[in-house]
Amino acid sequence: MPQWRKITSPLSILSQKKLTPRMPIMCSGLPKTALGLRIRATLSEKRMKPNLKGLLKEELVDFFREMDEPAYRAHQLMQWLYNKKVSSFEEMTNLPKTLREKLAENATVTSLSIQEIQRSEDGACKYLLRLSDGELIESVYIPDERRRTLCISSQVGCAFKCRFCATGKMGFTRQMDASEIVDQIVTVNRDLSADERIGNIVIMGMGEPLHNYKNLLKAVRLMVDESGLQIGGRKITISTVGLVPQIDRLADEGLNIRLAISLNASTNRLRSRLMPINEKYPIEMLIKSARNFYKKTGNRLTFEYVLIGDTNDSIQDANQLIDLTSSFPCKVNLIPYNPRKESLYRPSSAAVKNRFYQQLQARHPYAVTLRRSRGGDISAACGQLGIRPNG
Repeated sequence: MPQWRKITSPLSILSQKKLTPRMPIMCSGLPKTALGLRIRATLSEKRMKPNLKGLLKEELVDFFREMDEPAYRAHQLMQWLYNKKVSSFEEMTNLPKTLREKLAENATVTSLSIQEIQRSEDGACKYLLRLSDGELIESVYIPDERRRTLCISSQVGCAFKCRFCATGKMGFTRQMDASEIVDQIVTVNRDLSADERIGNIVIMGMGEPLHNYKNLLKAVRLMVDESGLQIGGRKITISTVGLVPQIDRLADEGLNIRLAISLNASTNRLRSRLMPINEKYPIEMLIKSARNFYKKTGNRLTFEYVLIGDTNDSIQDANQLIDLTSSFPCKVNLIPYNPRKESLYRPSSAAVKNRFYQQLQARHPYAVTLRRSRGGDISAACGQLGIRPNG
């Protein structure tokens, strides 16, 4: 069977990192049809042209040095890509024309495309974005009086199958590379007016960020870079289901970012039912890792707790949650469950939700908040992001 028939779309192989100039592409299985010839040509062109969007500043410096260009070209290029939000070399008008032509011949810059925008009655906007291989992801813009936040995705789908999450129902398709992660910010910023520039990033969209550790880290470094997106580290929050080894690694990276851990239960039995990852990294390991993160970074992290009706919302659950999260400075963020049509779960009643919140407020030594969900009417709230097959 020809190799390309084994994948959903022949062009999806263009995004694979292994296709570099140093490795020959096995095209012998491609048919000698017009389509096959176009694919061959596209593969040849793509593997010879690195995508400069998503490269760190030091990588761009090396790239320009190989072209006999000064190091400051890296800063210029990043300013065009991330602040002026251009999508082609031709638009980079402070670069010499000869350099722009050389760049077009030897490199590329890819951009996400907006397929659809849904606007909620509460002001949130959900962006359906198409990646270069045709895969789709979602990002959510959440404006309020104090800040403008973008919730971004880190993977196409998710492998962790949390029972209450729409993305978990999709299954895992592939990792997003660093350029695709940061380009969500660029693409949405380009769509917004000048006074709506995004200032806060929550990596809580589709996927588990720490399962895509290498690309995530690179993307975050681009976000905080003064030549890049210029977003302060403390305005970036990474949310995780609780991958303990990666949390421990993140504590040593020297990034002044915020961490949110999706806890959602106060016993291993219940958390394993809601979040299968708990079988591998139970609550005791997770709390120990969270405490270590705080000690090493000095950054107070957040425990996220989705309130699900008649599941994890009793006073006993509240008291057990207090006991788990009171041993070091942290924040507990209660999140009302956002229902989906096909889900067996339902939200806690207003009375139960408030009683749970008040119990934590009365007994917990640190900050407790009750999130106001946004975008529920367009399936853009926490736990609702998920693209069904074939659209």
